[in-house]
Amino acid sequence: MRLLLIRHGQTPSNVDNLLDTAVPGPGLTPLGERQAAALPRALADEDIEALYVSTLVRTQLTAAPLAAARGLELLVRDGIRELSAGELEMLPGDTEQGELYMKTVFAWADGDTALRMPGGETGAEALARYDAVVAEAAGSGARTVAMVSHGAAIRMWTAARADNVDVPFAAAHPLRNTGVVILEGSPSNGWKALSWAGAVVAPSGDSGPAGQSVDEVR
Repeated sequence: MRLLLIRHGQTPSNVDNLLDTAVPGPGLTPLGERQAAALPRALADEDIEALYVSTLVRTQLTAAPLAAARGLELLVRDGIRELSAGELEMLPGDTEQGELYMKTVFAWADGDTALRMPGGETGAEALARYDAVVAEAAGSGARTVAMVSHGAAIRMWTAARADNVDVPFAAAHPLRNTGVVILEGSPSNGWKALSWAGAVVAPSGDSGPAGQSVDEVR
């Protein structure tokens, strides 16, 4: 299966650099709306057969133009929502506590899945819920699947599951709003990343702490 993991469009919390992970979350900024509107053209060469979104409003708004252009149903799944910030919710990403969020996320990707986000989930729980949605998509028989998800979740899952993406790479490479990670593979045979952020479809703007680089992850 060809799997496109697409980060949602820009939100007000991205502009303010806040860890905003709770459901249902904010909508899109005007720039975020333009990014969403640009997705159908940016992905014109992709034969997308199924389109998944998370339970957070921003992914559904981002995916709506693509769904309309392709005549696809939005498949809403909680498993691909953003990694819960727990006690760090709504903290600035550039503070020491805010930086703890992404360091915890990449510790999960590096194998420390028993570690718990302060007041939130463990890495094992986060990976399990994301894996379940990917497995559902793979089992559907669709050859190309798009999932509009979230920056930290996409970076963590890709670093944990793609054979050719390690934690230092994922930590050092930002994923801007509507950036796309393209993978091929299956849950049983593993995944290989074909491209990372090769389809940022509009001016990137401020994309919040979940999209930024991390100098040290352990």
